[in-house]
Amino acid sequence: MRKSVRTLCFCLAICLSVSPLRAQHARGFVHTKGPELVDGAGQPLLLRGINLGNWFEPEGYMFHFDDGPQAPREIEQLTSSLLGPEKAQEFWRQWRDSYITEADLNLIHRAGMNSVRVPIHWKFFAGDDTEGFRVLDRLVAWASKDHIYVIIDMHCAPGGQTGANIDDGWNYPWLYSSPEAQQETVAIWRRIAAHYARNPTVLGYDLLNEPIPHYPRDQQFNKDLEPVYRKISAAIRQVDRNHVLILGGAQWDSNFSVFGPPFDNNSMYTFHKYWTATDASVIQPYLEFRDRYHVPIWLGESGENNDQWISAFTKTLEANRIGWAFWPYKKMDATSCVVTFDRPVHWDEIVAFAKLPQTTGNVEKLLVARPPQQDIEEAFADLLQKIQYSKARLNSGYLQALGLTPPSL
Repeated sequence: MRKSVRTLCFCLAICLSVSPLRAQHARGFVHTKGPELVDGAGQPLLLRGINLGNWFEPEGYMFHFDDGPQAPREIEQLTSSLLGPEKAQEFWRQWRDSYITEADLNLIHRAGMNSVRVPIHWKFFAGDDTEGFRVLDRLVAWASKDHIYVIIDMHCAPGGQTGANIDDGWNYPWLYSSPEAQQETVAIWRRIAAHYARNPTVLGYDLLNEPIPHYPRDQQFNKDLEPVYRKISAAIRQVDRNHVLILGGAQWDSNFSVFGPPFDNNSMYTFHKYWTATDASVIQPYLEFRDRYHVPIWLGESGENNDQWISAFTKTLEANRIGWAFWPYKKMDATSCVVTFDRPVHWDEIVAFAKLPQTTGNVEKLLVARPPQQDIEEAFADLLQKIQYSKARLNSGYLQALGLTPPSL
């Protein structure tokens, strides 16, 4: 976005910020209306979507790195060790250009979905002119063509909101006790909001993915979650009054007891559920929250299960007017996703090597176990080929379990 346009958007936002608390939603933007999410014309909108996981934030299990690297930085360390820093950097650039393409968005649209949730890593949005905006802008443009809404999800926040592998942090949720991490998180969200403030294809901002694990020692941070949300929300509303703010509960987005009454009139609350029963008892606390505060609720993640479970849970959600975004769109050698791709050549060698401690204190053993360099180069080159849309296989049963009609690839 040109600087002059950003400045104009900022000035408009400041004017709006001194108007009455209830924002006047710009025509064409999805917004909340009591317990419902409605489209730009004011019609009820039930989200049916998918998560574009493993794109901005690689996860170890998606590469079959069991007992190996799990966090993005650990996986990046492995690739730097195997390919060298320069080739590894180029590999990941090509990964982000190839893993999700316009053809993928078109497939999602043809399957009958109307939204995608995009997990992001904060480091790609640490400035106005970054790779993150280049890649995400391209996705938003594709989504606009296919009438798909984009939800931006802060999967990896500065300092880490979980302390687990999924936030690429440092084994502790530093976000809640680090003023510097909070300041950086606020700044990044303000930058993202300013960038997309006038774009109705972007539905909203999922402020923190799965904050605060269920581990007993981490629950001391429950009291700090809503204050952090308030700081982020205030910064976003300085530049953007149009988009929905999405707040997830503590303990992996499951615990809504940490919330008081809603503090933003255009907000939606999200929960995640994996490996539970599929009947309404599982979602009852969230239905009660919706009824108490007259705000929409949304399932931001679920899945990683068999088709029978997914089908039963999807029916329960829709019977209770809850939109959903299942996880994930694509995985290697799997059925619990929309599309899958085969393992690359020599991948078992890479997996075996990845299980070893990747530390400088283990260099001698790593050198002995290291696959031949030619096998390494061929494995990662083939991986970039395997993730191409043309190499994907459709999991028709998965889409049917979601109540969708499988299209042709």
